[in-house]
Amino acid sequence: MFQLPILNFSPQQVAGVCETLEESGDVERLGRFLWSLPVAPAACEALNRNESVLRARAIVAFHAGNYRELYHILENHKFPKESHAKLQALWLEAHYQEAEKLRGRPLGPVDKYRVRKKFPLPRTIWDGEQKTHCFKERTRHLLREWYLQDPYPNPSKKRELAQATGLTPTQVGNWFKNRRQRDRAAAAKNRLQQQVLSSQGAGRSLPSEEESAGEPLLGAAASPAASLSSKAAASSAISITSSDSECDL
Repeated sequence: MFQLPILNFSPQQVAGVCETLEESGDVERLGRFLWSLPVAPAACEALNRNESVLRARAIVAFHAGNYRELYHILENHKFPKESHAKLQALWLEAHYQEAEKLRGRPLGPVDKYRVRKKFPLPRTIWDGEQKTHCFKERTRHLLREWYLQDPYPNPSKKRELAQATGLTPTQVGNWFKNRRQRDRAAAAKNRLQQQVLSSQGAGRSLPSEEESAGEPLLGAAASPAASLSSKAAASSAISITSSDSECDL
């Protein structure tokens, strides 16, 4: 508990306390400390220019659900590049949570993409460099190698791979999840193709088995014209099935 005389704190000392509490993850104590800061105009002006204090206020505003204040802080103060990643995550997550509350359901990947397009990162927390969800070839190569060894990495392996690729553990986890889904879809597609080919092969073999058994065809199919018509229909059905399967696959 901070019982020191806050009025005697210099802006540098206040910034140091904010950084310590931020690193500890104790947002509640960080909020209490910010609440106890002086409100004198001269002191406030100095603190409002301090990057550590502003970042701490943004974090407290986010955890309190005060997204209007969060957006105001992020949009009106230029932050150094070292703070961009954390503040970008706060900006996006706040907009995701607002969209989920408005829609009454969790957001999917497409929903989140639309939120990012609607609420782009402000230039105060973004250096203007365009980002892509496509990883570099070296990164993809490492991910594929690890995936072949273990498609379900534990959190420790995710962190290790994140350090090796420069990604975040969340990005690594999402890549593995998407890769597993693609593999399952490909396996289902192959099974469907095998089933279609098997059914086509069985359909073609039936006439030859009946002819080899010497069994006469019944009814109208016994006449030569009807037999030719039946074979033509079967051939047409096989052709249609093959065409449909190619389109589906």
